[in-house]
Amino acid sequence: MAPSEDKVKKSKTDKLKGEKDPKKDKGEEKKKKEKSSEKSKDKDKSEKKDKSEKKKSASDKLAEHKGDPNDYLAGLDLPSSDSESDEEVERRRGGEEETVQIRMATGKEVRKIADRDRKAAEKAAAAKAAALRDDDNVFDVSYENQGADGATDSTLSATDIKVHNLTIRAKGKVLLENTTLTIAAGRRYGLVGPNGKGKSTLLRMIARRQIPVPDTLDVLLVEQEIVGSEKTALEAVVAADVELMALREEEAEINRKLGHLDLNADGAAGGGEQPAASGEQHDEDDGDLAHRLTQIYDRMAEINAASAESRASKILHGLGFTEIMQRRATQDFSGGWRMRISLARALYIQPTVLLLDEPTNHLDLRAVLWLEEYLTRWKKTLIVVSHDREFLNSVTTDIIHLHDERLHYYRGNFAQFEEMYEQRRREVNKEFEKYQKQLKAAKKSGSKAAADKVEKGAKQKAKQKAKAQGGGGAEAAAAAEAPRQWNDYNVHFEFPEPTELPPPLLQLIDADFKYPGRDDFGMKNMNIGIDMGSRVAIVGPNGAGKSTLMNLLAGDLTPTEGEQRRSHKLRVGRYAQHFVDALRMDETPVEYLLSRFPESGFKATEMRAMLGRFGLSGHHHLQPITKLSGGQKARVVFTSVALSNPHILLLDEPTNHLDMQSIDALADAIEEFEGGVVIISHDARLLTRVCDDEKSEVWIVEDGEVHPWDGDFEDYKDELVREIAAELDEQEAEEARRQAERDAKRQQQGKK
Repeated sequence: MAPSEDKVKKSKTDKLKGEKDPKKDKGEEKKKKEKSSEKSKDKDKSEKKDKSEKKKSASDKLAEHKGDPNDYLAGLDLPSSDSESDEEVERRRGGEEETVQIRMATGKEVRKIADRDRKAAEKAAAAKAAALRDDDNVFDVSYENQGADGATDSTLSATDIKVHNLTIRAKGKVLLENTTLTIAAGRRYGLVGPNGKGKSTLLRMIARRQIPVPDTLDVLLVEQEIVGSEKTALEAVVAADVELMALREEEAEINRKLGHLDLNADGAAGGGEQPAASGEQHDEDDGDLAHRLTQIYDRMAEINAASAESRASKILHGLGFTEIMQRRATQDFSGGWRMRISLARALYIQPTVLLLDEPTNHLDLRAVLWLEEYLTRWKKTLIVVSHDREFLNSVTTDIIHLHDERLHYYRGNFAQFEEMYEQRRREVNKEFEKYQKQLKAAKKSGSKAAADKVEKGAKQKAKQKAKAQGGGGAEAAAAAEAPRQWNDYNVHFEFPEPTELPPPLLQLIDADFKYPGRDDFGMKNMNIGIDMGSRVAIVGPNGAGKSTLMNLLAGDLTPTEGEQRRSHKLRVGRYAQHFVDALRMDETPVEYLLSRFPESGFKATEMRAMLGRFGLSGHHHLQPITKLSGGQKARVVFTSVALSNPHILLLDEPTNHLDMQSIDALADAIEEFEGGVVIISHDARLLTRVCDDEKSEVWIVEDGEVHPWDGDFEDYKDELVREIAAELDEQEAEEARRQAERDAKRQQQGKK
């Protein structure tokens, strides 16, 4: 047990006061140790006995746990070692399994957990908002929006974006240098590249028009959640159409005035004679207002105002909002749901250029698949940053790859890009090897002129290639450099091999669960189990209880009815977003891990090696966690999961904030891990890789129950895709029918 701070201070003070020679004290200390040796042994035996008698069940420990958000494994029964003697285990537990005594979680405990999660989320949101406010002050942007010869590109339309020699720096760090930004109208672009290289920055520069964008284009970046208010979710989406809101407001005002004029006219008629001039003025005002009202109605018919609420409702439904949720005030939603409302607003108003930055992060699997299908039908320009391969494969027509501070363009979806990327990588490295061979031979001859000639020839070839690809001026000059080796970004995740445990590791038997004071939510009839080698995907709509089930499996919640059984040696490694938000922000990653795992015996250098294995760059190891990005913080949490030496991994949306290379590394690590894995994710590719054999399971959480799916994950996904496609086909057919009716009505009015 660590000494208290007061004891440490006292010890240091006594040492300073003593000022004795350590050699003289050795004999006395030896005698004292010998005298106290027997007492110490007796005391240790007594303490072990007391500890053995005072061991408590997992549910009792949960009751005592204060809910420290920084201790993500608190409340779990994690023995310090797997090497405990069978005799000690038998005396302490009385068997290989533990049947947890059922105790209903108190309302105070549930509120405390909810309050902890809310505060962590608010803290993270505040940090993000502060970072966004600072953005304007740290970026330096330079560009040319004309060709190299000074003439405007005649191939561009008024709805295209093309910027030459674009350079963006942040705090002195070059993100893009002398590259070309080309966005063609009606194309759907996927912007890809490693985290932290400038993808989100580029989207913000376009949205804020810090990069030239034609005035004819309306650009919208979905970046932040909507501010909560008393407006319902449905009202908030419809209100995004500023023109419709203005027309409706003007319509109401004109009708109010017309009613007022009618009342005045009736009053004058009832009171006797009405002056002729007054009557004429009334008729003139009435006529002007009626004419304007007709114009308003015509415009509202053109923009399909009558179906505004219906269209908004269908988008919200696709993103997971039930009818009841659509009528709920936006201030009553969490940040993730308000982010969905922001996305729904953008889809509803259909800007000329839509920019989406990781749009799938706050969505469940069905909502992701719906968004995929919806965006494949998108007729306007789209630029999306996403780590989801399946999403990009479904949605994009082009890929923009941010590599080596330049933008590289590829026609086709992400799968086609990967093929072309690999071919290009081989060509570049082949050219580099050829150049190195020629340069080495020239230098070996001892002729500096020969070496200079090789280098000059390589630069000239690169410059000609840049010009042929449409670059010019500073851009071609920047490209005129000797061939470089194509350096790929690599990351490797690894979870330690767990010690073998006999089944069952973890079970819920005839288990029910209800939160105290909540009649609107409950889970029942849960009969599930996890063993070594289990691979389980938990799917279902947001709010159905997936995370509650995960908390029950982890032992953070206890069933209100039924049994929860777990092996006494079981160690659980957990990952969830609130663990990322609850990191101790004032500590460095190394300090955090050393304080979390003192029993590991690791030193700072060994902790840094662990962080490096999970893709956190060395210069971030000693920075305060508050300065790290979401993806970098996630790597710290994954490192802590590995350090816990788990038998079972419980992963709740583990791909949020991770780039594609890291997601692939995570999938590789899970495939190699010999323990059990339970995962909630919206990333279809990850789930396909994790749950790809006969032993894998899919649990559907819906209507308060957990139902096993009869098939693999691919079967489940295909079923969802068919349902969504049929739903959108029906909506498009209905919209086409309404449009035909409007066109026919306008033709009839034109004939009159």
